[in-house]
Amino acid sequence: MAVLMQHEMDVLKKKLLALSAEVEGRVKQAVQALLTSDRKLAEKVKTGDAQIDNLEIELEEDCLKVLALHQPVAADLRFIVSVLKINNDLERVADFAVNIAERALDLSGVIKIDCPYDIAAMALVVEKMLKMALDSLVEKDPTLARRTIQLDDEVDNMHRANFDSVKEAIRSDPTELDGLVYYLSISRYLERMGDLATNIAEDVVYQVDGDIIRHGGIQACL
Repeated sequence: MAVLMQHEMDVLKKKLLALSAEVEGRVKQAVQALLTSDRKLAEKVKTGDAQIDNLEIELEEDCLKVLALHQPVAADLRFIVSVLKINNDLERVADFAVNIAERALDLSGVIKIDCPYDIAAMALVVEKMLKMALDSLVEKDPTLARRTIQLDDEVDNMHRANFDSVKEAIRSDPTELDGLVYYLSISRYLERMGDLATNIAEDVVYQVDGDIIRHGGIQACL
């Protein structure tokens, strides 16, 4: 029974890593579509969302099956709980990638205005957070996970600054309201991706160290 459970745990890890790679790729594609006004790539991100949803559902069902059949405890139970939570967070990251792809289509169509803030800079930090969180998962590295969490403040500060920039741009030219609101929503999507990368990193710390740091803030990561 122990050998069978270990095999099934290995399968869970492989499926989670496969989902991670897919989601990370979708985020990069969505941002690229936005920055280059690539409508074809944006449509690809949108139509690929069903695949992510199916992978998420399959992995959740596999986790529940292992819980029901083997009733794991201690480290094994922490692992499965973490997989369930990370699985859900990855699916939500993919949803935000779709949202960005949709805004890319909007902004490459009738509405064509300049963004009042640096999308590429914010996306770079968020992509870095996501990569670090997923690397910490692969390497079971709680130190890297804690470093990921520390970057969340930088993304939050960027979003607040972006909000101010959009407000000022609207005051300067109210006729561009629709497009500027789209840019504000993109900043919000990126900020939420940073939050989800933080969630994943927190779950890695829980999985490896057994520490729940979700409500401890940055001090818990120092």
